[in-house]
Amino acid sequence: MNLNLENKYIIVTGGAKGIGAAIAKTLAVEKAIPIIVGRNKTDNENLIGQFKALGLKADYVTAELTNPDDCRVVVETVLERYKRIDGLVNNAGVNDGVGLESGNYEAFMQSLHKNLVHYYLMAHYALPALKASKGSIVNIGSKTAETGQGGTSAYAAANGGRNALTREWAVELLPYGIRVNAVIVAEAFTPLYQTWINTFDNPEEKLKSITAKIPFEKRMTKVEEIADMAVFLLSERSAHTTGQLIHVDGGYVHLDRAIS
Repeated sequence: MNLNLENKYIIVTGGAKGIGAAIAKTLAVEKAIPIIVGRNKTDNENLIGQFKALGLKADYVTAELTNPDDCRVVVETVLERYKRIDGLVNNAGVNDGVGLESGNYEAFMQSLHKNLVHYYLMAHYALPALKASKGSIVNIGSKTAETGQGGTSAYAAANGGRNALTREWAVELLPYGIRVNAVIVAEAFTPLYQTWINTFDNPEEKLKSITAKIPFEKRMTKVEEIADMAVFLLSERSAHTTGQLIHVDGGYVHLDRAIS
């Protein structure tokens, strides 16, 4: 399916690894120009190098999005280079385990900056350009906002905020023809997920116990499957879809996980 994204400039935060990198690659395959935003210049350049080897176009901006001013600089840099922004994927974040018992005020607020505040700021600074292009916003969220997980209050709160902002922005931006949707992730194997799994005494056993609870095909969601949905939502092929929280999770959240 041609998604008609050729030469569309789309910012992807946290775009150098994991889900963000998969989204960036899918955009590039669709002939869009993903602008990867990541804190590590080497990671950014490595991914761009991989894309170039495949004949795919992309660019990057190195930034630390927990610094509010960096969010403004990212948008200004993209507009300086390309004069337009056709879409925004808010994806950067980390399940940092700031729980009710284990956390404190400083850690909680830092986690909100890692996982929520830059979602708002990136959309805020990009808004004039998105109005001009009638672009789209896709927020990547997590099941933790709906299912809970335990020991991760700040991350769960941030994802509840992501869901709420998705619905709020969809309403606020209706007059401008800007669509806003979210892709909600449950269990997808990324470098960060690997790091978390490795904290257990028997990582392989823990992973098997998780995949056994995923209703559809008893497997982890592929990052490419999340990317396909995100890119579809950015495209005009989803022209009448806005304000939706779309779960790409093999039925994890909404189907009975006791199904054998």
